[in-house]
Amino acid sequence: MMNREQNQQLGEVIQQFIHSYIASFNNIRSQKVFNIADGETIAQLRGMGFPKKGRPVREVVDGMMKSVYPHQAFMQHPRCFAFIPSPMSLLSWFGDIMTSAYNPHAGSWVQSSSASFIEQEVIRWMCDQAGYPDTAGGLFMSGGSMSNLTALAAARSARLSEHEYDNGIAYVSEQTHSSVSKGLRILGFRADQIRKIPSDENFRMDISALEKAVIDDRAVGKKPFAIIATAGTTNTGSIDPLNEIADLCEKHNIWLHVDGAYGASILVSSKYKPLLSGISRSDSISWDAHKWLMQTYCCSVILVKEKQHLRNCFSTHPEYLKDAETDEEQINYWDMGPELTRPARSLKLWMTLQALGTNAVGEAIEHGVQLAEWAEDEIKKHNHWEIVSPAQLAIVNFRYAPTGLSDQELDSLNKRISQEMVKNGYASVLTTQLHGKTVLRICAIHPDTTEDEMRNTIQLLANIGRSIE
Repeated sequence: MMNREQNQQLGEVIQQFIHSYIASFNNIRSQKVFNIADGETIAQLRGMGFPKKGRPVREVVDGMMKSVYPHQAFMQHPRCFAFIPSPMSLLSWFGDIMTSAYNPHAGSWVQSSSASFIEQEVIRWMCDQAGYPDTAGGLFMSGGSMSNLTALAAARSARLSEHEYDNGIAYVSEQTHSSVSKGLRILGFRADQIRKIPSDENFRMDISALEKAVIDDRAVGKKPFAIIATAGTTNTGSIDPLNEIADLCEKHNIWLHVDGAYGASILVSSKYKPLLSGISRSDSISWDAHKWLMQTYCCSVILVKEKQHLRNCFSTHPEYLKDAETDEEQINYWDMGPELTRPARSLKLWMTLQALGTNAVGEAIEHGVQLAEWAEDEIKKHNHWEIVSPAQLAIVNFRYAPTGLSDQELDSLNKRISQEMVKNGYASVLTTQLHGKTVLRICAIHPDTTEDEMRNTIQLLANIGRSIE
């Protein structure tokens, strides 16, 4: 497709890009956190079309550097406090480049034996952090949505026969991530088969309401098959009462899945690991490394206490794959999940852990927890600001609430504060809804964010609030 001259030109462009990117990465604090493409840029991109004859590589790359990549939310920015940020490590980035360059097919052992072995090693390490036994296993997926979907499919296969599918009931809380309900609907469960359990004052699943729902469903002949607990809710960082939910699951033979896409990473911290007491009693865990383990997208994992449940659900043996069949020690990961073709997502995480060491990763997680505590401390110094949900797992929710304003006016005020902060560009702080109130939310997990940056962010929010009140 490309001649020698074009390959040489591409090589020169790649080298220049790497030097340019590393320089921009090291200077990322000088950039705005959010940078949305204007109408002119979109119009220019729309008008480009697709040429019948190719354009010079350098021209194409320069255009992408000018019109595509600068216009995004820089989730790896040290002052990105919106959504769940992704403070990627350059080690992960480089691991991603190498993996993409060699492009291993990580579906089977025969196609990627060393990469498949490393995936086993990383999964075993993650299972050890969760306290899972030797029978545990799992595989890497694109993200928490696919990891949750894979776990729920395994739960359905393990706890329901096919003729019971229409009668199965799954339980989530009002704070459960939307991907769980989406996954259940993809699997064919109706809305009336998904029970939404209320949360308590700390935004944790109400165990009394959960138990009553399970008992009531069983009494009318329903088949409760899965309870989805959360280790680190997206809104508040809350952790559901894992041991109490595990007791209920064991009593009624219900699959316990823990959505730890965000919060499971605290298992790497010896200081905060006890917060997830009871997670070892779950049947499955989703865990996103592209959140708090500093990996580039996409790098999630689904762990199961009994890896055979994944094989029972997903393994097929068509005639065109017979030559790739292996023994127990040489895993074909296409037998463990929905993907046949899959990239080697674990290699960049393995590289990061090898280069940094697990202690440094644990310390980075502890720093994130501290950042939210600094934010809460600074908020309390300013008049008319209130903490709606205290700092936990690097998340804090708060709002500006001067006296004399209605609830609707306060909601509007806090939304405007967020919008002005985004326009300012210093930091990104968006809103969410808690207890029917619009509140500001900070999620701070970047290992390079400083205490001064966090306190400056709160002070800027306070200044904005006073200026538009």
